[in-house]
Amino acid sequence: MKKVITYGTFDLFHRGHYNIIKRAKALGDYLIVGVTSESYDIERGKLNVRDSLIKRIENVRKTGLADEIIIEEYQGQKINDIIKYNIDLLVVGSDWRGKFDYLKNYCDVMYLERTKNISSTKIRSEGTIFNIGVVTDDINDNGIVSETKFVSGLHVERVYSDEPDVAEAFRDKYELDSCWTDYDEFLSDLDIVYIKCSQKLRADYIERAIEQNKYVISDTPMTLSPERLQELFDKAKEHQVVLVERLTLVYLRAFNQLVWHVHSNLVGDIISVKCAICQDDFEGGKSFNETVSHAIGAIIKLLGRECLDVSTNAVTDAQGNFVYDVITMKYKNALASIEIGSTVDVEDELVIIGSGGRVTIPNDWWNTGYFEAKIEGNEFLKRYSFNFEGNGLRYLLQELLIMIRDKRTECTRLFYDESLLLSEILKRINQRG
Repeated sequence: MKKVITYGTFDLFHRGHYNIIKRAKALGDYLIVGVTSESYDIERGKLNVRDSLIKRIENVRKTGLADEIIIEEYQGQKINDIIKYNIDLLVVGSDWRGKFDYLKNYCDVMYLERTKNISSTKIRSEGTIFNIGVVTDDINDNGIVSETKFVSGLHVERVYSDEPDVAEAFRDKYELDSCWTDYDEFLSDLDIVYIKCSQKLRADYIERAIEQNKYVISDTPMTLSPERLQELFDKAKEHQVVLVERLTLVYLRAFNQLVWHVHSNLVGDIISVKCAICQDDFEGGKSFNETVSHAIGAIIKLLGRECLDVSTNAVTDAQGNFVYDVITMKYKNALASIEIGSTVDVEDELVIIGSGGRVTIPNDWWNTGYFEAKIEGNEFLKRYSFNFEGNGLRYLLQELLIMIRDKRTECTRLFYDESLLLSEILKRINQRG
């Protein structure tokens, strides 16, 4: 007898879940289905799980396909289960491709392609699954496909590019349902649009999506024109949809706790905020504006919206290419500085100096899971640590679903006027640079 096992959260049970169980059943004589427990989902960074464990087990049982249902409760359990139940084949979805190759020492491993066209299922019509489309000009997803599997209720369905070869390559790489070169047709069956194309095109794509009542996530900055950005926010309010920019730092628990502690006088009055960041530290590299936006966003959250002046001191090489800059932002009682480099070695760090101590986040502080405080009168560093998974995008997606559920159009993690100030500062930097 050939024994097969598969695992999943099976939240908001839909046709994709049914199909993987059905296909797993057809590959053997006896099928075991492992359903993840609440505690294990939390441990592995799965967010926004709606259904209880009992309901998820019952939904699997109702398929009539599982010969046995078990609960997956901890990291590493799969090896024990394979040995315990004498498993011949492990079946998982292709979005985990390569993740479980190490188990080939214990049994065969098969990755099944993801189910397409989930938008046509009954569960979507009930409003529990939101379909996402990606607007792009390259074949990198910036984590949107991989991160959605950690947030229940989301499915990346289709891709748009004005270059057919790019659209097709992206679709095939991430096993999406379809690819499009007609933007209006692309938008027709979507709920959420993620726009990650070149900066100069973002505003127009955002506007057209909003006009068709789509929720929009855009890479930051959405535009270097504060006036244009205000128009987009006004249009989002008019159409009662959400427009957020992908500044994932402001969605991280550690950063929000940092802001709260600092504003609660952890190190006294803030005197200085120093951000150091390098474009090359991002996978695939980022533009100057995309990179510096992280630092500006952090400063706005820490020092507020009353920035009095901005100055820049850009350095270029012999060919006129940007290599280094120190940007200063003057506040009434504090000074912020941003050290940013492209091809030069900048030591990444975020430092907050207060009248009673300092807070430091070393290395890639924009992906922070912790920060350290040196408080005056205390010889020891105090470390604040918070769970952080992925590249931060899943926390933005979780917040977006909450906003949709609560019928809010303005994000409280990055208010409209904070985004507008960020755009205004970028505009000043680019004009003077």
